[in-house]
Amino acid sequence: MELAPCPLCKSAYTYEMNDLLVCPECGHEWKAEEEIADSTEGFVVKDSNGNILQNGDSVVTIKNLPVKGTSQSIKAGTKVRNIRLVDSDHNIDCKIDGFGAMALKSEFVKKA
Repeated sequence: MELAPCPLCKSAYTYEMNDLLVCPECGHEWKAEEEIADSTEGFVVKDSNGNILQNGDSVVTIKNLPVKGTSQSIKAGTKVRNIRLVDSDHNIDCKIDGFGAMALKSEFVKKA
């Protein structure tokens, strides 16, 4: 018998625990009979460490990021609050103090 993949992160490594299915990658637990409402809008965004990001989270940049059109860069360790996830190449929309509205790639941030 093959178990259903995780409805949040789509991991195939789910296992049964009592009457629940459990995902070892994101820790999500659900009943096999239940249909989960798709709260992640069909896509999952993970940070550089594999943590699942959600709208409103805070993240920290892990390296200096050059900004197109300016000689300044976003320094490593810059905290970005209240992110918004979008389904594109740069999958995080945010506002950074001193820079304004930005689009970041999730591979260059970690969850704060």
